[in-house]
Amino acid sequence: MAAIRILAIETSCDETAAAVIEDGRRILSNVVASQIELHARYGGVFPEIASRAHVEAIVPVIEQAMREAHLGFDDLDGVAVTYGPGLAGSLLVGVNAAKGLALGRNLPLVGVNHLEAHIYAHWLEVEAEGAAPARLAFPLLVLIVSGGHTELALMRGHGQYEYLGGTLDDAAGEAFDKVGRLLGLPYPGGPAIQQAARGGNPAALRFPRSWLEGSLDFSFSGLKTAALREIEKHGAPPQGRLLADLAASFQAAVVDVLSAKAAQAAEKFGVTAVLLCGGVSANQALRAAAAERASVPVYYPPPVLCTDNAAMAGACAYQHFIAGRRAGWDLDVVPGLRLV
Repeated sequence: MAAIRILAIETSCDETAAAVIEDGRRILSNVVASQIELHARYGGVFPEIASRAHVEAIVPVIEQAMREAHLGFDDLDGVAVTYGPGLAGSLLVGVNAAKGLALGRNLPLVGVNHLEAHIYAHWLEVEAEGAAPARLAFPLLVLIVSGGHTELALMRGHGQYEYLGGTLDDAAGEAFDKVGRLLGLPYPGGPAIQQAARGGNPAALRFPRSWLEGSLDFSFSGLKTAALREIEKHGAPPQGRLLADLAASFQAAVVDVLSAKAAQAAEKFGVTAVLLCGGVSANQALRAAAAERASVPVYYPPPVLCTDNAAMAGACAYQHFIAGRRAGWDLDVVPGLRLV
């Protein structure tokens, strides 16, 4: 049987990405043009700047992905693109580029949900610590943790999800970014806080945990406020040991709730494994705590596949492609698209 090769495009936020994926698993190329330096001065993503940067980068990124895959457009079986959730202006750049390519080359078009794409990072062939095995047995527990999303879902099969819980306010990654800014750390806050927390005492400050007993939902706004109050006590951005202790204590509070609820859900629903995905899943403390607490294996992609990329979109698109699902030329962006 001939291999199925899909060109995937991802522009949901501030990364312009393109990848060529073979049979939903093999990465032939994976190109990401980051905008971190553009947005660092604002302490977060500035939507208008993001969309303009995508316009400038999209063609060179696609061309590079095709060169690195050593393929021509005639060698492709389809074009896939993320159409939501995300920033409307950013998504439009990718969707319009994908439509133009698919129409011009007479290729099928596949629409991809960005949240589902994060999950399918686990189906890509990679050699890395924590990587999932070649075959995963359903049901699986999925914990998506990123700058815009924190969700627990039960995955019963390909494309079969049951929503279990999610954040009622800030996403975990959003809380990291906001507290990182309060601590005087550079954007993005997640990696910066992880770095600052090294050598710090995670028990130095007892930040609150919002357990929301009886549910699998999350809330991080109270924790964010508690961090603000503690930082305000010192009148200036903390330095040295205080900074390390604050960062470690905040990180521990977020990780504690995420890992505990994931372990609770894994036990309740009898899953075979827990899949961590999204940008925050690159956090070493979260990986360690989740693995320690869960009674089943915990898998996580390598860092390059945790943050936004097109390889995961290509892996996801393959499942839709072989199931016969295609997008029409009226495919539009859905900024608030949900997984379930």
